[in-house]
Amino acid sequence: MCMLTDSISLLENEHIEDLGEGVGVVVSKQHTFGTDAMLLADFANPKFSDNACDFGTGCGIIPFLWLRDGKCKSISAVEIQENACNQVERSIIINKTEKIKIYNRDLKDIGDFAAGSFDVVTMNPPYKIENGGIKNEDESSTIARHETFCNMEDIAKSASRLLRFGGKFCICHRPERVFDAMTAMRNNGIEPKRLRFVSKKGDTQPWLVLIEGKRGAKNGLKVEAPLVAYNNDGSLSEEMLSITEKYRKEN
Repeated sequence: MCMLTDSISLLENEHIEDLGEGVGVVVSKQHTFGTDAMLLADFANPKFSDNACDFGTGCGIIPFLWLRDGKCKSISAVEIQENACNQVERSIIINKTEKIKIYNRDLKDIGDFAAGSFDVVTMNPPYKIENGGIKNEDESSTIARHETFCNMEDIAKSASRLLRFGGKFCICHRPERVFDAMTAMRNNGIEPKRLRFVSKKGDTQPWLVLIEGKRGAKNGLKVEAPLVAYNNDGSLSEEMLSITEKYRKEN
């Protein structure tokens, strides 16, 4: 690790995950990250001058990946769970950054953010509808994976309010929820403009879909070539290697 940890306290189940380039994030069993968040951060690809907002930020992985890559002028991270916000606050301290701000908010009630103040809004949303499937034993996991406190309509409505005209809203979701996601976007003035499926291998069904919508845009959807994560021999594909390279070098 290239970061000092003596400026913060880590709980028993926490550690600092090194993202590369001297940037790290506090993760725990309850609030960690997976490949889907890394893919979404790359897919959204904000400009260096953008003001960005990440809904449901969890441990803050998307903002800190952008910090590592020098993206964005400012990043607002919104999270309803207080323990996750505490993790992000400590990650901000160890990275000595003022670029990222954490807000303990319900994304349905963020009236203190000025309308039209963001160029990019992202969210790795709960994948399962409320009462859909078996609930996780852990409350934090339930909130993260089930539409307990918000659904796609709530998310799209809040994103539409915060985005400037022409600003983009990027999410990842399960392929079976693609119609729900795109309908919610269009219902709230965000036109789906770019879609990409992610498959583990070239001959397997996609397990993830990445969607970009733009506020106030005309219709017309670009479906990009699928992203294939693994080669037939089980090794990471060239594109997946390029997305995860900085992280892999440090771990």
